[in-house]
Amino acid sequence: MISALMPTFNRADLAFERGEGAWLMTADGRRFLDFGAGIAVSSLGHGHPRLVNAIAEQAARVMHVSNLYRIPQAEALARKLVDNSFADSVFFCNSGAEANEGMVKMIRRDQARRGHPERTRIICCDGAFHGRTLAMLAATGNPAYLDGFGEPVAGFDHVPFNNLNRLRDAITPETAGIMIEPIQGESGIKQADPHFMRGLRQACDEMGLVLAFDEVQTGMGRTGKLFAHEWYDVKPDIISVAKGIGGGFPLGAILATEEVASHMTPGSHGTTFGGNPLACAAGNVVMDELMAPGFLAHVRKVGDALGAMLDGLVVEWPEIFEQARGRGLMRGLRCRPPVATVLNAAMHEGLLCVTAGDNVLRLVPPLVVTEEDCRTACARLARAAKAMLAHEKTNARTVTA
Repeated sequence: MISALMPTFNRADLAFERGEGAWLMTADGRRFLDFGAGIAVSSLGHGHPRLVNAIAEQAARVMHVSNLYRIPQAEALARKLVDNSFADSVFFCNSGAEANEGMVKMIRRDQARRGHPERTRIICCDGAFHGRTLAMLAATGNPAYLDGFGEPVAGFDHVPFNNLNRLRDAITPETAGIMIEPIQGESGIKQADPHFMRGLRQACDEMGLVLAFDEVQTGMGRTGKLFAHEWYDVKPDIISVAKGIGGGFPLGAILATEEVASHMTPGSHGTTFGGNPLACAAGNVVMDELMAPGFLAHVRKVGDALGAMLDGLVVEWPEIFEQARGRGLMRGLRCRPPVATVLNAAMHEGLLCVTAGDNVLRLVPPLVVTEEDCRTACARLARAAKAMLAHEKTNARTVTA
């Protein structure tokens, strides 16, 4: 008999009652160090006092009014994002997939309004992940995600990640823009090459294309900059944001230059829930915390320390860990055994992580994590590796006997 919750997830047999900082607790008192953060969502950790109070106070006033009226909380959050980014204007929505869908619409609209309605195709990269809607499945291009959902939505072309020659060869008179992640999260924490990123901007300028970055996972301080593209000193025309922007409350956003955003006139796009008072109350707290003096420097410092610790694990446990990857607090360990086995071993030691492609264990803790938390996490990964090797030796002796 099917469960009341549709079986689209293989859930671990864990239910958490409360959280504090980088820790989660079950009803029976077990404590887990959370280096998954709800898949890079809980940017301020669990139970953050300012975030909790802002949500509770706003919920007691008004949660939702729709975009038929002014929303001061959304206006304030949009101004903070504009003041701290390349963008001139912001559209709020509810999720990363929705932000990416809107971003593609805006790219096409920009080309049409500039006299090129034939330009509708978007170049994406192999290994990308842009969301689970039908169009974003096509943008992602992963056959496993497309299986059983009919003909893929037209309009997306794929090239190898970090291959500028192949990307330029893929540009046609129908190409409207390029959409990539500065760091591919789902495919295994793979960073864009600086030459590739600069080449994207040059190609878009030469061909009159729109440069779009999917910063759903890499944005909102995750890499130690507010947005990951800042590391490359490359200015996009439009980006998508979600995950950490609401600190755990569902919120997404599209940030764009005036040239792109000016074409989005009344009726061209919309949302019922996006940017409502409650979501933006959360977003304002997150943004204030991220832009507070020293916060992003803390992410860079702790992220560098975590990276060094992970490099040490690779040296100490080469039978389990093959390579450390990433930037800031978006890290990965490429594993030698199946990553699901490593994930379960880490969970047994009280550490929560996330899997990714290329057999990578993904570590995306809350941005408030400390170096001591990172040492604890790496100690638990070491214990997990030791337990896995001991289990492997026991099985080998049993087989021999």
